[in-house]
Amino acid sequence: MKTLLVILSLIALFAALTMWRAARHEARAVASFPPSGQLMEIDGVQVHARVLGDADNPDLVLIHGSNGNLRDLTFTLAPMLAERHRVILIDRPGLGYTHRLGEAGATITEQATLLQKTAAALGAEKPIVLGHSYGGAVALAWAVHHPEHITGLVPVASPAFPWDVPLSLFYRVTSSWWGSTFVVPLITAWAPDSVVENALKGVFDPQAVPEGYADHFGPALTLRRMTLRANARQRAGLKQEITVLHDMLGEIDVPVEIVHGTADTTVGLSIHAAPPWKSACPARISRAWRARDTCSSTWRPRPSRRRWTGPPRAPVCVPRPDAP
Repeated sequence: MKTLLVILSLIALFAALTMWRAARHEARAVASFPPSGQLMEIDGVQVHARVLGDADNPDLVLIHGSNGNLRDLTFTLAPMLAERHRVILIDRPGLGYTHRLGEAGATITEQATLLQKTAAALGAEKPIVLGHSYGGAVALAWAVHHPEHITGLVPVASPAFPWDVPLSLFYRVTSSWWGSTFVVPLITAWAPDSVVENALKGVFDPQAVPEGYADHFGPALTLRRMTLRANARQRAGLKQEITVLHDMLGEIDVPVEIVHGTADTTVGLSIHAAPPWKSACPARISRAWRARDTCSSTWRPRPSRRRWTGPPRAPVCVPRPDAP
């Protein structure tokens, strides 16, 4: 009995120490990378958004990818686009400084609705919507479910069609009840920020991580308990949500520019980019091809199902940008 009490005491002590370290790590992350935009309340949910550029320019919403925040896109891309657009960046639910939409996470459709309402509250009723990686799936859901509130769509390295690869072990664990309860606090408490910084090498591969990027986007923010739980549950549900959404892609009636890296092995070009889009919208996509680093295809909406609006503009291939 005495041995059991000692073991239980040690477990309790370790649990208390873990919770203390997790809270300290989160506080340090917030202090080091505070909100860079404004905190708003949309349908009772705190949303973090940032606006760059002249108010007279066309509205452009940027949606970040998995396990990130709006800082991902402010390294070089957003400032560059802000020269000709009014750029709106929004943290997705549970990530950055936007609160979660319930304990179960948030579907891409629920996220699209929240982001669309946020953009409207900021005066962007029909923006161009650009989504990177997971954010591209949210952008697709925006175009399908809120067609009256979008002018154009730009999926960048976006999942768009069902795939066969199973969910990784990490996300199977952290999206489960026991993983969320026990493993996530351990990661927040004991994993150094360098874990995220090292993971960036795989994100940018085969190119190098741009100098200064890790210090800019705030790796510590991704290790907070709220973020790990929200991201895991979003990733766990994505495949099923895409399976449902891809049948509706033919309903998209705005111009779409598809941008995808030819060396992308995370969101494969052959699965999610040109060939599937051509199959889903055979009269709308111009053509697909492979080039040095990044491919871009354009298709335009038709006024009816029977008539093509005319030739799309010539396709363009450009080197992969320095930041996602």
